[in-house]
Amino acid sequence: MTPSRKRRATAPPPIYVVSGGVGASGEQLVQTVLAQFPDNHVPVITVGNVRQATRIKRVVAQAKQAGGLIAHTLVDDRLRRTLIDLARDEDVAAIDLMGPLLSRLESVLDRQALGQPGLYRQFHRAYFERVSAIEFTMAHDDGQQRAGWPEADIVLAGVSRSGKTPLSMYLAVLGWKVANVPLVPEVPPPPELFKLDRRRVIGLTIRPDQLIVFREQRYARLGLSAPIDYINPRRIGEEVQAALKVFRRGRFAVVDVTDKPIETSADEIIKLIESGAKS
Repeated sequence: MTPSRKRRATAPPPIYVVSGGVGASGEQLVQTVLAQFPDNHVPVITVGNVRQATRIKRVVAQAKQAGGLIAHTLVDDRLRRTLIDLARDEDVAAIDLMGPLLSRLESVLDRQALGQPGLYRQFHRAYFERVSAIEFTMAHDDGQQRAGWPEADIVLAGVSRSGKTPLSMYLAVLGWKVANVPLVPEVPPPPELFKLDRRRVIGLTIRPDQLIVFREQRYARLGLSAPIDYINPRRIGEEVQAALKVFRRGRFAVVDVTDKPIETSADEIIKLIESGAKS
């Protein structure tokens, strides 16, 4: 076997990303560099929230045993020095992604770094909460992942084209984790819906004539003709009434979205949720 084939046959050593915070920035930097080496599937192991020297000792020992290397973003000077010294003593390659920049900035700015891990995430907490809310909402759109519904801040229920998804995404951008549940004719509502805290479930209703317009517009954008049952006025009226029956059964608050901009409906929903939380 040639040397090149031996290299391909041998699994690459892992990279341990060590951080005093969650390790997201260090991991992203490592993955960015690894993208320059396609088809080399290097394991990246993130070790976050490192606050004690004992954890550093364990990581160095693991890296030595695996023949891996360490990339670290420790801002605590004591821990950073501990890792550098231990890695040197154990002959483990350790790449300091933070120290040189910190030292340079201390010199340029003529002030000492705080040395507190996780400050970036703390300063940008609202941003990360919005991202988390959007990810949750997308994963729980259209009745998906029922097991996660209890984790939602808001659960929207309603018939097709009553505005569940756009309202969910608008609320998610504001930082609310939203799940939405479609109510389908001839299909019993999911039993999980009635096990939720009713104060967090909002039923959406809409005037039938406007619902017909929305459904026709949906199919027109697709270049298709809407199914007769989907836009039948009598059937739509029955759908809306059946949905209201579900809302009464669950004792859910109801928001009428007829002729309302999304911002107005969202504002009503938020007020209902916040008033329910106080009751």
